[in-house]
Amino acid sequence: MDFSNPKSGRISGFKTLIVEDNAPFRLSLRESLETLFPSMTVEEAAEGVEALQKVESFLPELIFMDIHLPGENGLELTKKIKATYPALPIIILTNYDIPEYREAAFKYGANSFIPKDSLDWEKIESLVKSFYLF
Repeated sequence: MDFSNPKSGRISGFKTLIVEDNAPFRLSLRESLETLFPSMTVEEAAEGVEALQKVESFLPELIFMDIHLPGENGLELTKKIKATYPALPIIILTNYDIPEYREAAFKYGANSFIPKDSLDWEKIESLVKSFYLF
């Protein structure tokens, strides 16, 4: 797998950005990812403007994105991020597993769509490993 930065092509540490406004869920996801992948560096954003700033400054190699966020929604953010970083994997995590959201997520460039109520850590581990080898 390619560990290069999606924009610059430089080799860097494996970095993940969690974009989620629910602080307890964000913390739980962060802790789980850091336990599953000790070499992973995780940053967080609670809303769209912060997320776009972190994408530019942190240069993540994977993003977990909620749909419902304060300000701009996760689908629009996904579209904006993919316009600049088309190779950057984005996994949508949402409480709303409806066909319209699923279709929009893939239309805007998401690589995966996972309902939070069916979140399975083995599935998350497998999905992350499908993007990058650890």
